[in-house]
Amino acid sequence: MAEQRTPHDLPDVSSLSVAVLGGTGDQGRGLALRLAMAGHRVVIGSRSRERAQTAADELGEGLPVVGDENAAAARGCDVVVVAVPWDGHRALLESLAGDLAGKLVVDCVNPLGFDSKGPYALDVPEGSAAQQAEALLPDSRVVAAFHHVSAVVLLDPGVEEVDLDVLVLGDDRDATNTVRALAARIPGVRGIYGGRLRNAHQVEALTANIIAVNRRYKAHAGLRITDV
Repeated sequence: MAEQRTPHDLPDVSSLSVAVLGGTGDQGRGLALRLAMAGHRVVIGSRSRERAQTAADELGEGLPVVGDENAAAARGCDVVVVAVPWDGHRALLESLAGDLAGKLVVDCVNPLGFDSKGPYALDVPEGSAAQQAEALLPDSRVVAAFHHVSAVVLLDPGVEEVDLDVLVLGDDRDATNTVRALAARIPGVRGIYGGRLRNAHQVEALTANIIAVNRRYKAHAGLRITDV
């Protein structure tokens, strides 16, 4: 990557391909759609290739997006987004550790529980979902990002610009810059560096608050960082 002169300088990531594991869920399909609309080759991953291809086909014709099994999707792309439900997070990453070696892995999983009082953050032994990914994938570069993105907004073709800042956390500067640049490929979105990976717990947990806001106000709110 070229020398970064200011915190706002970002690399050119237009040629990168992106796999979205868990891409048959709403968040994964939404991210796949927006990145494909930005011109990236996107592979939706699932345990079933047929299910993944169906999800890809449902995003619309003419987009550079296909479906495949998780392992093949991971091996075949430059960047891998993990968007699976929390209860399947550990098992998936354990099974794909070899396929994800050398990859930039973006974890956007939120460990949340739900009860009669609403959403709440779960305790994670490693500290956060992203730190669990880091522990399970010692040969990958792990970055945390895309936690507070509304799937409804992403999947709505009537929304031309997504009003959102994406907090990006990690210990590898080049990796976080790459993910910030990927986020910025979505019109209206900024990728904002949010600190080291050890701070991912707060960002993941904040999703419970965002959900509570959206439920109360019947909205699809995200975050904006001021004065940056």
